[in-house]
Formats: sequence, C-alpha cells, structure tokens
Amino acid sequence: MNPGYRLSDIVGRFGGELVGSGDTLISQVATLASATATDLAFLSSGKYRQLLENTRAGAVIVGKSDRDATDKPRIVCDNPYVYFARVSSFLNPGPQTEPGIHPSAVIGEHVDIHPSASIGPFCSIGGNARIGKDTVISASCTIGENVSIGDGVLVYAGVTIYPDCIVGHHCILHSGAVIGADGFGIAMDEGKWLKIPQTGKVVIGNDVEIGANTTVDRGALDDTIIEDGVKIDNQVQIAHNVVIGAHTAIAGCTGIAGSTKIGRYCKIGGNGMILGHLHIADHVDISAGTMITKSIEEAGAYTSIYPFAPHRQWLRNTVHLRHLNELAERIGRLEKDLEVLERKKS
Repeated sequence: MNPGYRLSDIVGRFGGELVGSGDTLISQVATLASATATDLAFLSSGKYRQLLENTRAGAVIVGKSDRDATDKPRIVCDNPYVYFARVSSFLNPGPQTEPGIHPSAVIGEHVDIHPSASIGPFCSIGGNARIGKDTVISASCTIGENVSIGDGVLVYAGVTIYPDCIVGHHCILHSGAVIGADGFGIAMDEGKWLKIPQTGKVVIGNDVEIGANTTVDRGALDDTIIEDGVKIDNQVQIAHNVVIGAHTAIAGCTGIAGSTKIGRYCKIGGNGMILGHLHIADHVDISAGTMITKSIEEAGAYTSIYPFAPHRQWLRNTVHLRHLNELAERIGRLEKDLEVLERKKS
C-alpha cells in the first residue's frame, strides 16, 4: 500500500487547477459511491452529479464546467477520466520483481537476457531468444526460439510466444495469451484437408496490451502485425496476416478473420465479427455484436446488431424480416401503379 500523497503533490505531478486544501492526503482512487476520506474520486459525466453531492471522498477530479459543483478539495482539468487514469497508474504501479533467472527455468543456447530482466519459475526460453531491459517473464511462460522481447515488457504467467515472433517495448501480455500459433490455413485436396505451413510471424509494436486467453496467429506468408499502442481485451481471436493500426482498441470476444487490415484509432466493441480480406479505415467505431462483411472506407460509427425485444415481438419482427425483399418488390409495383393512376387523372 502506498504511503499517500498530498493533493498538491498530485497536482504538481499531473497539472490541473487545485481548488481547496492541498494538504488533503490521498492514498488511493475510488468511485464517487465507494470512496472514503483518503480516496480521490472523479466526475466525468453530469448524470453522476448526485453522487458527487453525497460522496465521502477526500477529494475529487472534476471538469471545468463542474468547478463549483462541490465544496470538497478538487482538481479541475480538461478530462477528468484521463486524469483519473494517470493518477491510478501512479498510485498502483505494476508488480515489483527482483532481476535474475529462477533456478527452475530452462534457458536455451545463445539466449540474450538483460541483467535487469526477471525470469520466473518453470519458464522455458528457446535458443537465440532476446529478453530486454527490465522485462518480467512470469512463471510457466514458454518463449520460443529466436523470439525478441523488448524493454520494460510484463509477461504474466502462462503466456506462450511461438518461435520467431517479435514483441516491442513496454508491452503487457496477460495470462493465457498465445502469440504466433499457426493460422487456420488449409486447402481441400482430394477429399481431405491439407495443412498449409504458416511461415510468417507475429510482430507486436511498443506499448501494446494483449488480454488473457487472447490468440494472435502468425502469418501464412507475410507477418501478422499489431502496431504501437494497440489495446486488445480478453478472449479475442486475431487470425493470420491481420494488420491492426496504431492505437486501436478491441473489446473482448471479438474475432478478426485472416488478412484484414484495420486502421489507426479504431474502436471495436465486444463480440464484433470482422470477415477476412477487408479494409477498415482509420477512426472507425464498430458497435458491440456487429458483423462487418464489407470493407469500410470512411471514418464513423457502424452498427449491424439487431435490437433486442420481448421474445414474442422479436419472433413476429423476424417473420416480417424474412419477407422484406418480397415486401419491397410489392411496394415498388404499387408505386408504379400509383404513378399510372395519377397520370390518367391528370
């Protein structure tokens, strides 16, 4: 547990306008509803203003429009949620580990491990691998031959990185993630499936986070590429030869089929499905549960999910939906008949 910091020290580190006592001691962040006297809470939306009135937080982070919405000590800034995220990271640093290699780890030949790196128990590091400065490989990880992992990377327990893959600097790989397994490449040959060797690799940029049990397949010929700053949630499937542009965020249970290229600064909601060999432009937002079947060439928000309804109503609507093309044709014929009648009247 951190010893606590004065509110003025936090403002000195992160900026913003301090209103009220700067001597207020802050040891943790919390929601407006659950905060106590040593917590720093935040208000990012006006719909939670009633919670602000009743909060027990020692201090709060508010936007400029809410500067006078409370008498509590407060930090006034442009974006309370981003400010909260920075303070939370400061008050909750990552796990602290000692450098060195655990005696139970198995290290291959010609492996380059920086002296400041930490290799946990029961890890396997393949030959010619490189582990960078201040990188942590937690227990029971498997790092294949010729893998390169940059500086300041945190690899949680049970991660597997297949041979030849590249991970940049300051990345986080959560437990169960599998990087570089074979893509789903098969061809029908005389009534049987023939496996196509997957000879590419996975290349991950800097400051990338990959969630628990997410899989990123290696390329069939070219590489699968995850560019800088990409954030991927748990249980996401990324197929071979996919390219994900910088600073895109992908929520859980999304599936991206092979050879699709996703632009920069995109947001993909949970359970999104994107078919293969498509192109998604920069700054595209895809709603949760949406299936993308064609390329998207313009920035904007896209949704295909069918709205939920009471089951009986949903069944009736579905019946009508099945006959939508027939109804459209009938309307077209009626419009033509109406035009004929109007011409006769005139």
